[in-house]
Amino acid sequence: MYAIVNIAGQQFKVMNNQKIYVHRLEGKEDSSVTFDEVLLIEDDGKVVVGTPKIEGAAVSAKILQHMKADKILVFKKKRRKGYKTLNGHRQLLTKIQIEKIEEKASKKAASKKESTEKVVEVPDTSTKVEAKPTAKKPAAKKPATKKAAPKATAKKTATKKKPAAKKTDKKKDA
Repeated sequence: MYAIVNIAGQQFKVMNNQKIYVHRLEGKEDSSVTFDEVLLIEDDGKVVVGTPKIEGAAVSAKILQHMKADKILVFKKKRRKGYKTLNGHRQLLTKIQIEKIEEKASKKAASKKESTEKVVEVPDTSTKVEAKPTAKKPAAKKPATKKAAPKATAKKTATKKKPAAKKTDKKKDA
């Protein structure tokens, strides 16, 4: 049995007695917390999917420890500019242990459950099922592309070249 739960803005796939690290939670060590945002529950091939969450379902966990993650270094450099900077931080985490996954359904939740949640039977994956070949779709016709109209050329102005200065040998008779 497993469930997909939204914990502190992240989705986790959790099972009973599993230990996971999540973003820092409020609460003291050895206290218990309950997460109500259960998105999916799988139990022996039966999958219950919430839209967006399962009403009445909850996951309870125990806070084991508050801690910091390993240091992450952030180095920035712009070459040929003389710019270098080194920053770092340690993320705050909480280590929790999943105690119980509950799908409790009160009478109100049961009536809502039938209308908002889908129960899907997952086929046994141990046997291989051959997929049928899919029929090829006919190729879609490409829309005709319009040819660009020839560009209007501006009239070339007639530029007369100035005659090159004639080289004359002036020999003066003296």
